[in-house]
Amino acid sequence: MTHDLLVIGGGSAGLAAARTAAAKGARPLMVADGPPGGDCTFTGCVPSKTLIEAAAQGEGFGAAIGRVHGTVARIAATEDAEALRGEGIDVLRGRAEFDSPRTVRVAGKELAAARAVVATGSEPTIPPVRGLDGIDYLTSDTVFGLERLPERITVLGGGAIGCELAQAFARLGARVTVLEARECLLPGEEPEASRVVEDRFTAEGIDVRTGAEAVRACATSEGDRIDLAAGGPVVADRVLVAVGRTPATAGLGLRAAGAAVDARGAVVTDDRMATTSPPGLYAAGDVTGRTLLTHAAYAMGRVAAANALSRGRGRSRYDDAQVPLAVFTAPEVARVGMTERQAAREDPGARVAYLPMSEVDRAITAGRTEGFVKVVAGRRRWLGGLGGGRILGATVAGERAGELVHEFALAMRTGMFTGRLAQTVHAYPTHAMAVQQAVAQFFGGYGGRTARFVETEEGARG
Repeated sequence: MTHDLLVIGGGSAGLAAARTAAAKGARPLMVADGPPGGDCTFTGCVPSKTLIEAAAQGEGFGAAIGRVHGTVARIAATEDAEALRGEGIDVLRGRAEFDSPRTVRVAGKELAAARAVVATGSEPTIPPVRGLDGIDYLTSDTVFGLERLPERITVLGGGAIGCELAQAFARLGARVTVLEARECLLPGEEPEASRVVEDRFTAEGIDVRTGAEAVRACATSEGDRIDLAAGGPVVADRVLVAVGRTPATAGLGLRAAGAAVDARGAVVTDDRMATTSPPGLYAAGDVTGRTLLTHAAYAMGRVAAANALSRGRGRSRYDDAQVPLAVFTAPEVARVGMTERQAAREDPGARVAYLPMSEVDRAITAGRTEGFVKVVAGRRRWLGGLGGGRILGATVAGERAGELVHEFALAMRTGMFTGRLAQTVHAYPTHAMAVQQAVAQFFGGYGGRTARFVETEEGARG
């Protein structure tokens, strides 16, 4: 059978590309060296969020892991080869390697690749810590295979993955230490968000060590030991490595395909997800090194497939700036667009509104007043600050932050005046009232709070 689009990879980006092609009446072939669903279904979002929920609900480790496996099986069944065939998508299991810009070899068989989307995802990054390869460390790919709960766990990395799993395992009963080489948890987020999470971790008995650079690992009779550049060593029964993810491009033959990769090994693409190769080859998801999130990968996959199947140069574009992220700790942290520090560099005339959750009635009634809403707004071209200008970014920390951030994402996506959010009637008392209360500060103030200018790198007002 002749296929209209070859999709290499069966994760979120690959599924999106294949389903987009099928929806357009094309016949896609998905080539994947593992079951469809990829990291998100089997080792990422699905198992991790299930474990987080089970831990928060007080389940024991055995029940929690059983729930994880049950949830994975349930979701995987909706995207396996049989289910995809029912959607008009053919699936071929095997590892693909380009022989040329137009051909791919899978298990000795040559396939045409005149129109193809590379969506092979990413894999856990293993830091160059001396001796680390001599211990039986865990990663997000292997941690859900644990059969019993370790008494002590050292989590190497204080980003989203490390923080989520650290809190989950602590709530399941393990003694957890988090080591983050930089000076705060969630180092890419607002400093206030980092403090909120660290304060909760400390209150829950998690040993948080920031500015803690791991320099050596070794197995001892007492457990796996991590030596630090400064401070005493940390010993635990297991070490979980969670320092990030690396694009999975090894063995793809991208040089033969004519596609460029950057220093991280990520496939270089433009905003239409086209590679540098001859026309027809696209890439999507983590393999591009762009926003490493499941929903971002899905959005990229749709754009890539739409453009690959278009006549001539496709019009669909992908924009990282409008993609929200959520960290599923308790309290949650979510952001879309710029942080204040980023805005200070790119738009020093921008203003910032800040609202602590302790001033939101729903948070007060729920007894969960940790966190805040922080909104960054800049001037519009020609219109300046009319209507409050435009939203450049927003961060929410607190209960249901992952839900509240989408109101800001929609405003950015549609180019909405900031004032529209303030004018929109919000049900009382809801957590979403925090959005309205925060943006109202751009219009004469609310509750004694008014928006201020961003802080520049020198600490002066913009």
